[in-house]
Amino acid sequence: MMEKLPPAEKIPEAYSALADGRVTVREEQNEAHIVSSDGTKNYTVKWEEGHYTSNDSATYWAGYPGYPVIAVWMKQGILPYAETTAEQFRGVNWNEINRKYRRNYTKALDAVIAERGLDREAVLSEMRKVMESIQALDFTVGRGKGKP
Repeated sequence: MMEKLPPAEKIPEAYSALADGRVTVREEQNEAHIVSSDGTKNYTVKWEEGHYTSNDSATYWAGYPGYPVIAVWMKQGILPYAETTAEQFRGVNWNEINRKYRRNYTKALDAVIAERGLDREAVLSEMRKVMESIQALDFTVGRGKGKP
């Protein structure tokens, strides 16, 4: 079971990263590279035997899997991935929106849902499925090399 769970609102950020093609997984090297939603940062996720590290702020400082780790798990087929839901979050600049809402991830997500006219209950339902899968994982996460 995951030691510290991420806020569910990080799931749409992972969807965006995948829908935008900002996640490059190199299975043979046990690493992935993720570009931030505004294109200003690059994150590295590495893994070995159920332990994942990342240099994104959430994983590095808060100790829970940040959206880069979640996106990698989706890309690897470890977590459910709803492509239709992901497409609804294509092109979202989460960095800007999270800053606007002062890191209140619930308000940020609600703003995106309202702005895009999305079905809130359908989005939340997909997020619940992913969170249930995250809760069931027997993985650990930690700090990757290089500060965010």
